[in-house]
Amino acid sequence: MIHPSLGRASATQLPTQHATWTVDPAHSSILFTARHMVVARVHGRFERLTGTLRVNPEQPTQGEVEVSADAASIYTGSPERDAHLRSPDFLDADNSPKITFRSVRTEPTGGSGFRLHGTLTIRNITQPVIFEARHTATSKDPWGRQRLLYTARTSVNRSDYGIRWNKVLDNGGWLVGERIEIEMDIQALPVVS
Repeated sequence: MIHPSLGRASATQLPTQHATWTVDPAHSSILFTARHMVVARVHGRFERLTGTLRVNPEQPTQGEVEVSADAASIYTGSPERDAHLRSPDFLDADNSPKITFRSVRTEPTGGSGFRLHGTLTIRNITQPVIFEARHTATSKDPWGRQRLLYTARTSVNRSDYGIRWNKVLDNGGWLVGERIEIEMDIQALPVVS
């Protein structure tokens, strides 16, 4: 997930050492968890994602970030459920093809941790969100390419994004929980000019 230190800063705040990094989709993930039938949990992911970071590797918790997932790439392991999640009842992927997080600012929380303040757009509805983030490493891979690694977590209320479909259970509970947990694991590579 995205580190809170990667929040958007104004051009005057970004030192000249800031460079553009691109999210490596083969080594990054956006995962989610939702309650199912009150006590169980359903886990899923988005299989297609893109993103850009503007960050100085010497100050990896400062900068800006934008990450998007293809809503139609949702995967939970059940083709029937995935088709329903792509439908207008949930993500409405045909009319709202992208889920996008954009940073606004970062707030250090100590060490490599930070809060990443920004906006999350789902179903073309944009809401403020805060990710609890951590810069986990800056290192070179076996091929000599430098990588920035981040994790970030948050939870959102799905009804804030117009996702209200549900069914009442015999016990009075709801089929689908209101809170959705989101986790991002991001590896970014420098853009070679």
